[in-house]
Amino acid sequence: MSKLDSVVPEKYTLDSKFKFRCHKGIKCFTHCCSNVEILLTPYDVVRLKKRLGISSGDFLEKYSFIKIDEKSSHPYAILKMNDDERHRCPFVTDEGCTVYTDRPANCRYYPVGQGTLKKDTEDGPVDEEFYFFIREPHCYGFHEKQQWTIESWRKDQEVDLYDQVNRGWRALQLRKNLLGQPALDPQKQSQFYMASYDLDKFREFIFTSNFLNIFDIDDETVEKIKTDDKELIQFGVRYVRYVMMLEESLQLKQDAGKYRKNK
Repeated sequence: MSKLDSVVPEKYTLDSKFKFRCHKGIKCFTHCCSNVEILLTPYDVVRLKKRLGISSGDFLEKYSFIKIDEKSSHPYAILKMNDDERHRCPFVTDEGCTVYTDRPANCRYYPVGQGTLKKDTEDGPVDEEFYFFIREPHCYGFHEKQQWTIESWRKDQEVDLYDQVNRGWRALQLRKNLLGQPALDPQKQSQFYMASYDLDKFREFIFTSNFLNIFDIDDETVEKIKTDDKELIQFGVRYVRYVMMLEESLQLKQDAGKYRKNK
């Protein structure tokens, strides 16, 4: 069952208050870490692959599977649960989460969920973030006395950095296939997936192909994306928006034509 099956549909703000506490002594400890579909974000993969000391490709192969979204045909990485009776997260034991300080954003937010809607304003469409609560029958955390606002919860769970790094990528999730238009072709899906998740492969693609001969990328950006995965995530969003023809987020060099056939 996905956590979203238990979502309370009301929208909440950063000032909204709630009571919640999760701790080892609570009867439902780690129950929320089983039989659940956790969508991974680009920064989730960065933190976890570094924590485990492996490449992004190795992490994705071992700990995730691809799910194609029906409305957008985007390929998303989903955390792979263990193949046992409880379908428990591979990083959870009876003692708790073994990667707690590098856990995914969805785990940090729980029992709060976050969503984004495109809202029309006088100045044009804007992305509006909102929050909701995930109330699962097995969870006793809401019976605890500790009180939070959504803002204080986000700060306590250190989710601000995740939101900051992932914000541009999350905005891509609002894109849907146009009615009557074909879904993304396999090549664009592959590019979306690489630039979103397999950042080690994406970096290799940038620096070992004709990419920098084709696209006019300033020297400062080139230096940043050589080593900084957070910067590479932001650049990946620009690349995906260009590939999907959402905007001219990248510029071609004047002599790009002679290299494009070999890119």
